[in-house]
Amino acid sequence: MSPANSQQQTPLLDALRERTNHPHAPFYAPGHKHGQGISQPLIDLFGAAVFRSDLPELPELDNLFNPEGAIAEAQDLAAAAFGAQSTRFLTNGSTCGIIAAILATCGPGDKIILPRNIHSSAISGLILSGAIPIFVNPEYNPEWDIANSITPEATVAALKQHPDAKAVMIVYPTYHGVCGNLRAIAQITHQYNIPLLVDEAHGAHFNFHPNLPEPALSAGADLTVQSIHKTLGAMTQASMLHVKGDRIDIQKLNRALQLVQSTSPSYILLASLDAARQQIALHGEQLMTQTLQLAEKARSRIRLIPGLSVLEPLNTPGFAALDRTRLTVKVSDLGITGFAADEILHSELAVTAELPMPQHLTFIISLGNTERDIDNLVKALTILEGRREKEEGRRKKEEGRRKKEERRSPMSDGRFAQSPTLPLSPSPPLLSPREAFFLPAEIVAADKAVDRLCAELICPYPPGIPVLMPGEIITPAAVDYLQQILAAGGKITGCSDRNLQTLKVVRQ
Repeated sequence: MSPANSQQQTPLLDALRERTNHPHAPFYAPGHKHGQGISQPLIDLFGAAVFRSDLPELPELDNLFNPEGAIAEAQDLAAAAFGAQSTRFLTNGSTCGIIAAILATCGPGDKIILPRNIHSSAISGLILSGAIPIFVNPEYNPEWDIANSITPEATVAALKQHPDAKAVMIVYPTYHGVCGNLRAIAQITHQYNIPLLVDEAHGAHFNFHPNLPEPALSAGADLTVQSIHKTLGAMTQASMLHVKGDRIDIQKLNRALQLVQSTSPSYILLASLDAARQQIALHGEQLMTQTLQLAEKARSRIRLIPGLSVLEPLNTPGFAALDRTRLTVKVSDLGITGFAADEILHSELAVTAELPMPQHLTFIISLGNTERDIDNLVKALTILEGRREKEEGRRKKEEGRRKKEERRSPMSDGRFAQSPTLPLSPSPPLLSPREAFFLPAEIVAADKAVDRLCAELICPYPPGIPVLMPGEIITPAAVDYLQQILAAGGKITGCSDRNLQTLKVVRQ
């Protein structure tokens, strides 16, 4: 059978379907026994069929940690579809893939070069591996308040200063769809004969349309991790790890994955990876053409709304390409933060963004979106802009009657203050994340924590980029930024005090 025809197969999905429909007496986990013990409210919500497919590692279903049957076949088909030499299915999300990539390439005391805007999962990998981070600041766009990629020049400088580094890790694309010059970075990294690891969580669709950015593996990555659920048709938490070339020790990688994956993986998630691969392999260009057309319709219509701007490709360092299925809309010129805009859109106008930030909102447009979705988005943003005009008129009349009284707009109520800027220039960590994580810690008032060593991993989420991490000096700018994000309605994760009145620091 030709490779194209083989992509029609779904070996894991087929095996799961067969075992689901095979009548027998189950004396194995899970306890609900093909859904017979599931509570009625869950059946009412999901239906009964899905629970009949919630099966364990039966002989016919293969084993994720030693695949020889259906899982092995499904992973081989995925490798062919995504341009890899080998692929591993992940049921703990891209998080476990990023951690495993670091564990497979770095040990205690080994250096790894990575951008400061790395996802928090990479910091978890540093803590577990004991690797020493060599952070490179990404290029920053102050107009949009977004971080681009690190540049090839910055990569060269870091490797010259640290030629003993064991790996380089890059975010490609960023949450906003920004792609750096990955091909050049790969060539530089390989001159030192070390692997390039790529967090490609948001780029699983790149391989399936010529008008999308170049896939990481095609650009020279040795290992890439993709969240198939983020931009393709798999279920949430279902991801893949791809390897190409001979710089990754496959045995070490397999051992690392056993550390961070569940020994009871969900076959429903695994089967969704198999089905999503078949769908995108057979119909990818058509589906991505439709997705890109929807994105362009959204862009062209939103550009016409006064006070709104749409992120376009920029001729700036660290910005080599833009994933045009990722739509970032600046709302700060309306006098509103992205957090407040997100709250209004979600609560009142039935439109929900992927990522609110101080100045803008980011929307994922994928193969699951429709023309109606785009119409609803444009309509909601138009209403949002119209509120600004009405509010300005009302405020002017009110100020005319009450010149001596300072009055704020009800649309602002503290959420429309000047947008804080992400502090991207921290001092290098004085301790490795692992050292700081395991040292004794204490809780102190936030203002007393400045200039102390952080003992927790704190980041707005999404996007999950740490503002503070274990071993890093707590700066006034970082504390101020986090408190502004919280006051503006953003969400902060990792902090022991959700109100940020106190912080956990390394005990002196």
